[in-house]
Amino acid sequence: MSKQAASLPVIDLTADTPCCPPLAQRRVPAETAAVLAPAFKALGDPVRLQLMSMIASAEGGEACVCDLTPAFDLTGPTISHHLKTLREAGLVDAERRGTWVYYRARPAILRQLAALLTVEPAAAA
Repeated sequence: MSKQAASLPVIDLTADTPCCPPLAQRRVPAETAAVLAPAFKALGDPVRLQLMSMIASAEGGEACVCDLTPAFDLTGPTISHHLKTLREAGLVDAERRGTWVYYRARPAILRQLAALLTVEPAAAA
């Protein structure tokens, strides 16, 4: 294990309490940024952002890959690659049922990302 990996503190992205104060209030520590960056990077692609939106807003809280693929003018393997990226970033969980894979958003990490980006309105003068 590298020195850098050994020194990273454990940040629980599945916790319901924010990992850190919003970035508009305080500088994000380097360790926290290193943990959160892969999720933001995964959402930085337009197709993955659309996939995430489709999964998170799906009726019943999950979406079948069979419903996601036709929404794009991309090949199945390309969609699978994007879904794998979302999964590896911890944004979605996947469950195989027969031939199809169903995806569910992980609300706790989405709350962590949202909390970090929260900007409180300025107080009226």
